[in-house]
Amino acid sequence: MSALVFGHKNPDTDSVCAAIALADLKKKLGEDCAPAIQGELNPESTFVLGKFGVAAPSVVTSYAGKDVYLVDHSDLTQSPDDLAEANILGIVDHHKLGDVTTSQPIECWIWPVGCTCTVIASMYKYLGVEIPKDIAGIMLCAILSDTVIFKSATCTDQDKQICATLSEICGESDLEMLGIEMFKVKSAVEGTPIRELVFRDYKDFNMGGKGVGIGQLELVDLSIVDGIKADLEKDIKDLKAEKGHHSVFLMLTDIMKEGTELLVASDDESVVEQAFGVAPVDGKAWLDNVMSRKKQIVPNFEKIFG
Repeated sequence: MSALVFGHKNPDTDSVCAAIALADLKKKLGEDCAPAIQGELNPESTFVLGKFGVAAPSVVTSYAGKDVYLVDHSDLTQSPDDLAEANILGIVDHHKLGDVTTSQPIECWIWPVGCTCTVIASMYKYLGVEIPKDIAGIMLCAILSDTVIFKSATCTDQDKQICATLSEICGESDLEMLGIEMFKVKSAVEGTPIRELVFRDYKDFNMGGKGVGIGQLELVDLSIVDGIKADLEKDIKDLKAEKGHHSVFLMLTDIMKEGTELLVASDDESVVEQAFGVAPVDGKAWLDNVMSRKKQIVPNFEKIFG
């Protein structure tokens, strides 16, 4: 039985492409591995896989009794509900170390870079395995997505260096154009159910014993969601009630203006002002130069929630 490699719930492009790339690397090293995802592909991931002719991983929701590798997460809230019944072989990630624990030593690569695929591309090099052209292409796209075309606070020189290498392998020379093409797909909202938009890139967190949900829509222009913003605000309030959370936030990130409008549904809106020095007005707050959930939103809230 193949070991399964998978990322977090509500998979984004890094989560999908990292699973595919790590499974490819492990297979080339003689290990029987297959990529999986916990939910359906979002439009950007569909575009990326289609562009480079890579098959989508199977959707798998139960991992009990399976050997597994985790990519792009190590938090229980973002893992399968039955992860405790799986055998974790390794973790490859670029976030803080979460609350996943194991009963035995594991392989672990967790680096402070902008994207899990940056780590995996480095693993190929370290282990002396050639990166296939199609895998290089999807990893390149994942890094451009996660670093918001190198504009995010999470972006490092290592991300840029790896992208230069990957672009040579896959033949994509204009990274700015490729990134914008991806974000136009990512920005598409017409005809998409509101809850699907909220969940497009959404994660749950346990902060000081309180449930906190944080979603993000990265847009080439905030005006794209003008007609549905009220619906998004209502839906995060509904989601907060359904989950019994203290707060649910939705980041509307404008990648051209390099800032985020934060939609707020909370038992105590003052947490936003405490975290960012900006008081919400009518459930909304503009956060200048804030583009990263991982590096700018989550750490600030965790300090407040304790």
